[in-house]
Amino acid sequence: MPLYPETEPYAHGMLAVGDGNHIHWETCGNPEGKPALVLHGGPGSGRTPYARRLFDPAAYRIVLLDQRGSGRSTPHASRHDTDMSVNTTSHLRADLELLRRHLGIERWLVWGVSWGSVLALRYAQTHPGAVTELVLTGVATGSDAEVELLTRGLGRLFPAAFEAFLAGVPAEDRDGNLAAAYNRLLESADPEVRERAARAWTDWETATIPAPPRSVDRFEDPVFRQGFARTVTHYWGNGHFLGDGGDGDGGNAAERDGVVLRDAHRLKGIPGTLVQGSLDFGNLLGIVWRLHHAWPGSELVIVDDVGHTVGAPGMADALVAATDAYAPRR
Repeated sequence: MPLYPETEPYAHGMLAVGDGNHIHWETCGNPEGKPALVLHGGPGSGRTPYARRLFDPAAYRIVLLDQRGSGRSTPHASRHDTDMSVNTTSHLRADLELLRRHLGIERWLVWGVSWGSVLALRYAQTHPGAVTELVLTGVATGSDAEVELLTRGLGRLFPAAFEAFLAGVPAEDRDGNLAAAYNRLLESADPEVRERAARAWTDWETATIPAPPRSVDRFEDPVFRQGFARTVTHYWGNGHFLGDGGDGDGGNAAERDGVVLRDAHRLKGIPGTLVQGSLDFGNLLGIVWRLHHAWPGSELVIVDDVGHTVGAPGMADALVAATDAYAPRR
């Protein structure tokens, strides 16, 4: 099933969401169509035009945004004076609600990739009345075990890259939370320390795609690299700021860890499709299978010989099929 043709936004803007933050949003497709919200990954990646092509523009009113600190939203996380304490999961969920009301939308389908799937799941668990369906890919739940796998566990598969990654933090921090250790470097007052840390972090992310080191174009942009690395480590180093079961992000670490999977029962009544590559490293923990079995009404679609990427052959077909299945009948 091919991608839909490229489409340009018919409306866009900057929405003030508080704390000095403004998020950039755009709408594409049919202004009278079924609302669908697209949540990008990272955290901190920013939206991409590719996601527009996964929806029938005649059937959907497609809403995309750059989450706090990323893309065209301001202030950008690459700026050292940007206050990251007001960039948490609860802040992002509140931003989605402000945007929904700003656009006059009652309910919307929510699409999320990677970190976007974590945000989508937590948003649906805390605001179920606003979500008609979920379409998730590169599925994650933001648990400590997932962070440990991606920052340390994969070192057994990529030992040379991991050795360089480990060497990027002080010796006393190498046995602890590596994301938090890198975040401390990325918050340094010294711009050279921040740049070395951002480069080391993105080199590790590139190695585990896998791809030749520094082959990902976006990581060659110093502004993107700094903002992305700072935001990812901010979230990964702090348990993704996941809540205690309510709308807040409180609770101790034990209460936060695994909360998305533990609250899967809250998704009852919300249909959902999980599209996962068979070679996605996140599968090593069985997260997507556990989520599927804990979520009544969910469908799991496995795409063979594909990793953690949306644009791979077979993934687009499955994702378009999912959005088509939820499109209004014409």
